[in-house]
Amino acid sequence: MRKVVLGLGISLDGYIARPDGSVDFLFMPKDYSMAPFFATIDTAIMGRKTLEDGLKMTGGKFDNYGIKCYVMSRSEPTGEREGYEITNQTPEALIGELRKRPGKNIWMMGGGELAREFLKADLIDAMELGVVPTLLGKGIPLFPSGFPQREFTLLENKSYSRGLITLKYERARKKAKAKS
Repeated sequence: MRKVVLGLGISLDGYIARPDGSVDFLFMPKDYSMAPFFATIDTAIMGRKTLEDGLKMTGGKFDNYGIKCYVMSRSEPTGEREGYEITNQTPEALIGELRKRPGKNIWMMGGGELAREFLKADLIDAMELGVVPTLLGKGIPLFPSGFPQREFTLLENKSYSRGLITLKYERARKKAKAKS
């Protein structure tokens, strides 16, 4: 089954962006590569605000890097755009539809409000977080309050230059007991 992987860079105090949406504090050291992660996905999902912040940073250009991108929005008209598709489906409906199709894992790339909705619906199967050694003090949190407790198992942690740490977790779900 295709997994939904929440993958983001965060500050040491858990923020994905500054209050204005900028991510200038994030960095990628030379000894770290996202290529192994990108090899495992073929679909990305983000919220409208994340898209808007990304477009501001790139001067309005959207590069989907060859993967299918969905933007979840309650306010924008649905449909195909240049490089992405806007949908107003619920997280459960979109993921249910995507899991029926063959493919690689699905990258839930942000933002925090959308991550909360995916956690509420228990759709996050794994997390891959890059933690930079910066305390922002305020900003857009990766995990805004309002979702039930979820348990995860640490699969891997690695340290890189400049203090970057990557953490890989898998959702710890109770196995259904087999009927006798």
